Parts: sequence; structure tokens; C-alpha cells
Amino acid sequence: MRLKPPFPRMNSAERRIWDAYPSGSWVDLRSGDDQADDPANGPGWGPERTVRAEVVAALLRGARPPEPGRSAGLRLAGAHVTGVLDLADATLTGKLHMVNCYLPGGVSMTDTIAVGVRLRGCEIARIRAAGCTVNAMLDFDGSTVHGGIRLDNAQVKGQVRFAGLRVSAEETAEASDNAVRDVRRRMSEEELRERGHRHGQWALWAGGMTVEGGAFMRDMRVNGGLRIIGAKFRGGIYLQRSVITATGPYAIQADFMEAGAAELSRGFQATGTIRMRNSRVNGVLSFDGATLRAPGRVLHLSHAQMDELILRPDSIEGEVNLAYSRIGVLLDAPADYPGAVYLNGLVYEALRGSAWSVNDRLVWVDKDSYGYRPQPYEQLAAWFRRIGHEQDARRVLLAKQRRRRRTLRPAGRIWGRLLDLVVGYGYRPWLAGLWVAVLLAAGTGVFAAVPPTQIDPEEIRVFQPFVYTLDLLAPVSVFEQRGAWDPTGWTRWLAWTLIASGWILATALIAGTARVLRPGPSS
Repeated sequence: MRLKPPFPRMNSAERRIWDAYPSGSWVDLRSGDDQADDPANGPGWGPERTVRAEVVAALLRGARPPEPGRSAGLRLAGAHVTGVLDLADATLTGKLHMVNCYLPGGVSMTDTIAVGVRLRGCEIARIRAAGCTVNAMLDFDGSTVHGGIRLDNAQVKGQVRFAGLRVSAEETAEASDNAVRDVRRRMSEEELRERGHRHGQWALWAGGMTVEGGAFMRDMRVNGGLRIIGAKFRGGIYLQRSVITATGPYAIQADFMEAGAAELSRGFQATGTIRMRNSRVNGVLSFDGATLRAPGRVLHLSHAQMDELILRPDSIEGEVNLAYSRIGVLLDAPADYPGAVYLNGLVYEALRGSAWSVNDRLVWVDKDSYGYRPQPYEQLAAWFRRIGHEQDARRVLLAKQRRRRRTLRPAGRIWGRLLDLVVGYGYRPWLAGLWVAVLLAAGTGVFAAVPPTQIDPEEIRVFQPFVYTLDLLAPVSVFEQRGAWDPTGWTRWLAWTLIASGWILATALIAGTARVLRPGPSS
């Protein structure tokens, strides 16, 4: 028995979808001309392709039961859907699948429970689906959404597919037809201001969203930002070749995000800050081949955790913040950081990348615009020691002391420079031996040419210039030569210099050795 439609004066297109819904059959209203069927030309479509949104909503809300043995669903191509497609708070009885449709009134799915939602290649004013639950796929492949997408706290049990999606923030939406402009006109100025303040800079507002499958967002074009704070992408999020142009400070704000992987790589471009503070990536976070630019901080990845960070962009402009993060493998190149880089508190298990020198890494750890921080040096030295490069670890710790010296008062800087000159802060103890050898040779030569006079002529002694010089250098007289011979003339200044040098060398060697042997991360 055929049910009588509850809508008067249904047109032919509406009668077709009314009859097709119980069996889930396709209703294709397209003409076959690609240019004419482009939903961007939807305002020019005639009544034979026009469907009221209330008819579509009634079907999805259960106006018609499914045929026995069939799965009900709305499968519609090439339609002009007039009015707002309001499915808010509904439990949809069948799948929603639209292709190349024109929806100038937008879609409302707030708190909706749906089997699957696919709006592919459509032209849509806006999508509001906060708190919705989709038990299969959420698919906006190839669509254009002018006024932003709301998916905060949405639950998607399958995949999210946004490949080729064009989406603009509400404040930059181009209302290309009268229907979209009418929607804006009906909104009060206060509501517009509130929306602009809260949502205006975001093209995709999806904080708290959970996606059990992968979120495939390749080749998107976004005019605005992605706000995905606290979102969970268990199968990973993939943004290769996508281009994001921020209308506010952030291209992506993803604090506290969790993901199985995050690919912002292979042609990905972002103008604006990418902020992933406190995020966790249980696989690879990759910026390989990306183009990143922002007027200030381009990457904010502090307090984050990730198994591997690949930071090898084609181009990067701005500061990078990796402070207090924990990274398993960091694959980068020190030269890829053109501005300041914040590394204080960063812990990593391994460094990988193209060939770089220890000096390159020392420049890297010294790029913190807040000034000297000891931890980045200690972390780098610990990694060199872990891979068996003890000499490189000592070079890093020596550089740490030299950098620290610039922060001291004048007296501390003088003493530090002396320690550096004499024993390399204890990391180059062979310098002390070199100084002793130079002073010993100089003293031996001078005192051999101008021997001192014997203090007690009655005591039988044979003067040895080498032993005498060595006794002067020792802080405490060992060979009893210092008290037996008295230098003459200008050689007294040499003797006093040797005595003072001996004390300085001994003190510096003890201080440097104590610094090196002191327990702690710098040892």
C-alpha cells in the first residue's frame, strides 16, 4: 500500500525521493553536463531539480519505513535543497548520501544520531553537527562549505573523509546567492558579533571530537583555522597537500589532541601558528616537505609526547617551541630552524637526520631567545654519552659553561675565563699539563742562562735549573730548592710568576675536576 505523502503539492523530484527512500535507491537529478551539474551553479537549477529540505528531513526522521529486506536511505544526486536541512536531535533511520547537491540553507545535525553521512562534492552554506554521533563514515569529500563546520564533541565510529574539501570560516564566507545572504540577514547583530567572537576565525570547530578510524583530510583548502582541541583521532589524522590560511592567529589549534599518527607533510602548507601543546601522538608527527609560516611562533609543540617527530619542512618561517616535550626520535636538521627554538625541558631518545656537526647542534641549543638554559646542553651531552661519543659530550658541556659565563657578574666571568683558559672548566685537563710544560721549559732555559745565587755558601749543592723551576711551580716545595737558591735581578719576577702560576694551575685543576666529577646531569 502506497502511503500518501504528508506534504501538499510535492514536485516530481520530491515524489521520486519519497518513493526511493524505503529501498535506499538512488535518485539522480543531474543533466549529464559537467559544467551545468557543478553545484556552484546551483542557483540556476530549475524546479525539476529542487527539493524542499523539510521533505528530506521527514524521510530521514522516519516518515517512511524501510522495505522488507532492504536498507532505507536517502541517496540523492544533483539536487537543489531549499531551506535548512534540520536533522537536529534526530535518530536517523537510514543513511544520508548526497552527491553534487546544492544546499544554500546549510545542514543542522546537532546531537543527531546517524548511521552514516556522506555529502560529497556538494555546495553547502554551513554545517552544524556538534555532539552528533555517526556510526559509520562521515564523508565531505570534494564539498565546499562557506560558513564553517561545527563538529565539537562529535563521535564518529568509522572514518572521517574530508579529501578535497573547501571550507571557509564564517566571517570570511562568501555568500554567493540570495539564500545564504537571507540567512545572515535574519541573524541579529548581537548573534553575529557573538558568532564572530567565538567561531569567526575557525573554519572547522571540532574540539573534543572522537574518530575511531582515520581522519583523511588530504588536499583540503581551508580559509580559517582548524580548532581540534582535545580531539581524539585513534586511526590518525592525515593532512598531506592541504593548504590552511588562518584568519586569526592559529592555523591549527590542537592542544591535548591524541592521535595514532599525524601527517602534516608532503605539500602541506600553513599560514599561521600550529599549536599542539600537551598533545600526544602515539606514532609519527611529520612535517616532512611542509611549508610553514607565521609572523611569530610557527610551531608550538611544548609539553607534548610523540614517538617520532619528523621536522624536515621545505620551508619554515617563525619560532619553534619544543619545551618540556618528550620525543622518542627527533628527525631534523639544525639548519631547519631559522628563528628562535625553545628546547628547555625537551627530552629525546635519539637524534636523526642528515649530516650535521657538534657545532651545528651547539648553535641549535643556543637559539633560545629567553637566554641561557642549562638543560638543553645537558640533554644533548647525555645523548652523545649514550651513543658512546664521550669527547663530543665533553665539548657540549664545555660550551654550556662558556655560555653560562656570559650570565655571570664581572668577577665570575674573569674566574670562568681563567678556568676555561687553564683547564677548559675541567673538561680539558690536558691544558694544565701543557701550561706546566711551557712554564717548565721557560724557567729551565732562563735559570740555566742566569742561575740564582746560593743562599748558604757553606752548604754544598749543585744547581739544577729544571728541578729548581719544578719546585717553584709546585704549590708546596718538594725538592727544597726554593729555599736554597735566590734568583737575581729580573729573574725574580719570573720566579714569582712561576709560584703564582703553580697555585693558579692547582686551584683551577681542582675546581675543574670537582665540577666534572660532581654528581648530576652535567657530570
